[in-house]
Amino acid sequence: MPRDNMASLIQRVARQARITFRSPAGPAFGENLYRLQQLLDEVRAEDLHLAPRGPSAAAAAGGGLPWSGVVPPVSYMHICETESFSMGVFLLRSGACIPLHDHPGMNGMLKVLYGTLRIACLDTLPPAAATPPPAAAAGPCHRALYRSRQHYTPASPPCLLSPHTDNLHQIDAVDGPAAFLDILAPPYDPQHGRDCHYYRLLEGPLPQAGAEPTGLPREVWLMETPQAADFWCGGEPYPGPRVCL
Repeated sequence: MPRDNMASLIQRVARQARITFRSPAGPAFGENLYRLQQLLDEVRAEDLHLAPRGPSAAAAAGGGLPWSGVVPPVSYMHICETESFSMGVFLLRSGACIPLHDHPGMNGMLKVLYGTLRIACLDTLPPAAATPPPAAAAGPCHRALYRSRQHYTPASPPCLLSPHTDNLHQIDAVDGPAAFLDILAPPYDPQHGRDCHYYRLLEGPLPQAGAEPTGLPREVWLMETPQAADFWCGGEPYPGPRVCL
């Protein structure tokens, strides 16, 4: 059952996010970020009126893409957005993957609400003149540090990213549908240099379920690619407590 204080909790999460990301370069940022992380760690699926499932058929209508009537692999429930941050819920159907992508100049927090996610995290590295990209590269290439690949469940603490650490990630739903609460600060905005870019690991795909990467962390080469044809995100209404800012 939802907790009686959940409406105030999700409201406090939003208010703390606004305080935290209003001044990300300020002296209190670290303390404010920790407070936000603690609040986010308390949120559960039932508190947002969610039950374990994948994207619904209704999400196809909100995707804005030509596959009318086809249930998307991922859907998004918008909760709130300001100039400094956005907050919403991503729903992934079983086996769905949000491909490797970046968050230019952004901070982020991800809290699993139900299911299991496998998250691979990477950092971008400065160009190195002595190590040219692989000859097979067919697009812009970037050096990166493949830092980690871990499983996250509702019992896990939030997964964090910053402009310089774990800023690129791939998210896979493992053994069933999954959902996570997502905070990005500031929101994506192509007009201000915060567009989403997708990448492919040139030395081969990220390890599949059951296969663990070896020798992490390690340097890798990434090639920028268009959004994959089999990935798109639909939209669904958010059913949980209202958030006012």
